[in-house]
Amino acid sequence: MHLIIDLCVVPLGVGVSVSEHVTACQREIQASGLKHQMHAYGTNIEGPWDDVMAVVKRCHEVVHSMGAPRITTTLKLGTRTDREQSMDDKVDSVRQRMQQT
Repeated sequence: MHLIIDLCVVPLGVGVSVSEHVTACQREIQASGLKHQMHAYGTNIEGPWDDVMAVVKRCHEVVHSMGAPRITTTLKLGTRTDREQSMDDKVDSVRQRMQQT
């Protein structure tokens, strides 16, 4: 099953700045080879269900290995069975409608 997620991994107990931990998670996402797009409050990732969820697990593993005793993760996900749709398709659809008005 194809899946699109919005992932936000937040380490707790590591101080105020978490950019080092976020960078480590981003490296795991990039290494997965899955299509992804980082944004200000997380990352969109798309691909097969098991592959996407495996990279979420890897993010947790690497952030814990860096000394984060706790992690809170927000995960939104969507699937479709009626047709294939990518992250780009979803954004392009809205952009096209905005140009019509």
